[in-house]
Amino acid sequence: MALPTQVIGQTGTAIIFGNANSGGDQCVTGADVKLLVKNGSGSSITVTLVTPGTVDGDLAIADRQMTVAAGATNGIPVTDRYRDPATGLASITYSSATTVTVAVIR
Repeated sequence: MALPTQVIGQTGTAIIFGNANSGGDQCVTGADVKLLVKNGSGSSITVTLVTPGTVDGDLAIADRQMTVAAGATNGIPVTDRYRDPATGLASITYSSATTVTVAVIR
């Protein structure tokens, strides 16, 4: 599911979190885009940003994985490095989406 991007204004913005999709999510990319992940579960989860592309024509670039501790909220930069040329969006997966909420801000 494509997550909506919330633009943070000069006077501040209330951030609205939505449920992480167990099948994964997508979002826009950019130098100022952040994925916020709130882990409400009792154990750590792993968030994976797919890194499309290769170097030297055939060497796959490893996906970026980040651990979000139980009860923690992490901010993850979603730069253009993660943009899928076919969709124009970054692909995100979660080791577990139960009690995990997410938001994309710019």
